[in-house]
Amino acid sequence: MSSSKKSLHGVNYAPPRSFGTVLKANLKETLFPDDPFHEFKNEKLSIRILKGIQYFVPIFQWLPKYNLGLLKFDLLAGITIASLAIPQGISYAKLANLPPIIGLYSSFVPPLIYAVFGSSKHIAVGTVATCSLLVAESIQEKVKPQENMQLYLSLFYTATFVSGLVQTALGVLRLGFLVDFLSHSTITGFMGGTAVIICLQQLKGILGLKHFTSHTDVVHVLSSIFENKKEWTWQCAVVGVIFLVFLQLSRYVKKKKPNLFWVSAIAPIIVVILGCLFAYLFHAEKHGIAIVGELSKGINPPSIHLLTFNPEYVYVAVKAGIITAIVSLAEGIAIGRSFSIMDNEQIDGNKEMVAIGLMNIAGSFTSCYLTTGPFSKTAVNHNAGCKTQMSNVVMSLCMLLTLLFLAPLFGYTPLVALSAIIMSAMLGLIDYEKFYHLYKTDKFDFLICMVAFLGVAFISMDMGLMMSVGLALVRALLYVARPPTCKLGNITETVFRDIEQYPGVDGIQGILILKLGSPIYFPNSNYVRERILRWVRDEQSLENSKRNEVEFLLLDFGGVTSIDITGVETLFEIRRSLDAKGIKIILINPRLGVMEKLIVTRFIDVIGKESVFLTIEDAIETCRFSLKCSSQSKREDVEIA
Repeated sequence: MSSSKKSLHGVNYAPPRSFGTVLKANLKETLFPDDPFHEFKNEKLSIRILKGIQYFVPIFQWLPKYNLGLLKFDLLAGITIASLAIPQGISYAKLANLPPIIGLYSSFVPPLIYAVFGSSKHIAVGTVATCSLLVAESIQEKVKPQENMQLYLSLFYTATFVSGLVQTALGVLRLGFLVDFLSHSTITGFMGGTAVIICLQQLKGILGLKHFTSHTDVVHVLSSIFENKKEWTWQCAVVGVIFLVFLQLSRYVKKKKPNLFWVSAIAPIIVVILGCLFAYLFHAEKHGIAIVGELSKGINPPSIHLLTFNPEYVYVAVKAGIITAIVSLAEGIAIGRSFSIMDNEQIDGNKEMVAIGLMNIAGSFTSCYLTTGPFSKTAVNHNAGCKTQMSNVVMSLCMLLTLLFLAPLFGYTPLVALSAIIMSAMLGLIDYEKFYHLYKTDKFDFLICMVAFLGVAFISMDMGLMMSVGLALVRALLYVARPPTCKLGNITETVFRDIEQYPGVDGIQGILILKLGSPIYFPNSNYVRERILRWVRDEQSLENSKRNEVEFLLLDFGGVTSIDITGVETLFEIRRSLDAKGIKIILINPRLGVMEKLIVTRFIDVIGKESVFLTIEDAIETCRFSLKCSSQSKREDVEIA
């Protein structure tokens, strides 16, 4: 390194990088933190093109290596998740007040798209109860399905299209970090609250009610149940309880003996088959037990012409699409990552966004509504031993056969059976143990979780979600506005630690060492100034009692990753305040971006390059020498006097 780039104490004073270089580096860290194209370096152009195709379209990566040995595992997994997709598709479509056939369609086209573009071999594509209810709640603010089913369907497809566009855009622009604003606590509370209101809504089917509220909150739902108690049907209640007990027993078997996961996986389709036989043989409708009704054969008709952008209605579809885009991405990516970690693998969140977005766009064109990677189906896919994304293709083919030949048979499915299936699935989403864990470990996280839970349950789904996210952001802003600072003491000659964490450590007379642990920005610069001056004031009070003044303030900048102009002006103000007290400011280990900003703003020139050090030890050694000289000078002055 040339002498022009190096100054006192080994500190690098290289000229600041150009704006373009800094911008490129920051964009790379923001958008490509995982460096996804590292495998492309130092390769021939043809190899780079091939790897590029495999990166953007993952099917070209795993399909050439595919063989019969892998197929036997994917075939079993695909058939197993298809047996779960049929009852779930019908159930969740009814939950969203859609024709049941739409639920079956939604497990046919989207899985094929995901198999081409998805990077996770574990995710099994399908509809989810949370988003089904969330979209329905939003759209029913403007259009009721019983009043105008055609428009209601059109808005559902439009919401799915908007959701797909948002998801694809987030993935293409590498903005996956936005999904991280849905904290784990928020998702836990949101899922739990949603599960509660969905379970309560299923009492309509369990009790055989014909009239019910369109609201989703607990108060309205319970009021509607008791206001219509004359419609309660004991036959429905008995059948519903039997099915629910059977489903819960199957989940208990799976929990006690994980190898018997298939018992829980096939339980919903068994309930549907038994329900269909019961309804057909005993004419259930005559006994007050409603059935799904006619389901016509055939594959998905095109629905692109049904997308509506009428200004009077489109805002509800856009609102529902944006919210469910984020929620479904958070659920799908989190679940995909969880199961990948089990197999010591990694998935690209941004590629998953593109895959989920494209399958929802394609779904909106083919009479499907919003899909993602639901936990229940993905868990079954993983436990069934899936090896590649081919399991989604197998499931799709099974759904095709169902649509072409078996769909009318499922028209005999009792609605009470579907209610039991949904209720059983939702009971597993209320994670009591996680709530308790949050309460014991982090009260603020527990509060965020409870705001989501209670907001969803007693106000509305979107309000509960926004309130919880807002509270989480307030917490994050508090961390930004009130960054940690601490006083360091020396445990040994070369080890310095927080005196609050290690109360027995010694300070150094005449020297105050502070560590700053965050960027210095406009939201926190005033706090940083006040906190540093307070440390100095407290230290001076302590030192005065020992008849020894503070002469040096050492600021450890190792944790300061960046600084803005407001932060630099704050340092100037701190320096002026300390100069008035006769205290010299010393900087230790400023990082590259911070050093560049301090150079171009001439702060380094003001304090002098001799006031910047690489390590605390070097700074203390120099300060001690100055203190010794100062002390000797004072003694000489006293002797002369």
